[in-house]
Amino acid sequence: MNQEHIGKFIAKCRKGKNLTQQELAEKLGVTDRSISKWENGRCLPDLSLFNPLCQELDITINELLSGEKINKEHYQEKFEENIVNTIDYSTKKLTKYNYLISLLLIIFGLFIAISAIMIFPSESSWGSIYSVLGIIIFTIGIARISKSIIWYKRLLVIVITFINAMGILLLTDYINVKLNNEAPMFRIITTTTSNVIYYDTPFYDVYRCYFDTDKEYWVVTKNNHPSIKDLLNYCK
Repeated sequence: MNQEHIGKFIAKCRKGKNLTQQELAEKLGVTDRSISKWENGRCLPDLSLFNPLCQELDITINELLSGEKINKEHYQEKFEENIVNTIDYSTKKLTKYNYLISLLLIIFGLFIAISAIMIFPSESSWGSIYSVLGIIIFTIGIARISKSIIWYKRLLVIVITFINAMGILLLTDYINVKLNNEAPMFRIITTTTSNVIYYDTPFYDVYRCYFDTDKEYWVVTKNNHPSIKDLLNYCK
């Protein structure tokens, strides 16, 4: 489907009817800018405008899509060709639209995940909630953009993407705990005793001894699920 060819044909037919772009636009309920875009080959009219446009220009939809007047001998041949071209054009347009939506979801998901880590304090559970939500949106974007892949490969891509993205979040959180002595964002349980705050995460434990005092220090260890009695005697 040659947009430029169709655009020139629309302009020719419009001028043949002694209509300005503004007059044709008013008859169709669109702007003269839309008419200009059609005639310059920058885009095609919406499908819903094909019939009223053809009526105003006194042409058939088949002729509109062909970009020329058609004699009876070639009408059926052009009709079949235009059906194929229209389906192909609509499919490409839909694919482009879906790609754009997928790309926006990917960017938006990353933006939410990164913003959540940067904005919310580590003590707040909202940071982990929003960052995981961002990763889910990001993964949905990846799932949409990989629709053309066979289903089991697509599923593998989705799973790997989600796991890797969550792994990066958890690693970032761990580095922040180690370097900056801050509470882990992705924690399961927080237990506070008289002299220690204990943070239980899926992969390691964090102890904040003598919190809010001059003697405060942090310890990061492997998971050992201490009891309350162990916590009371942990800090020395």
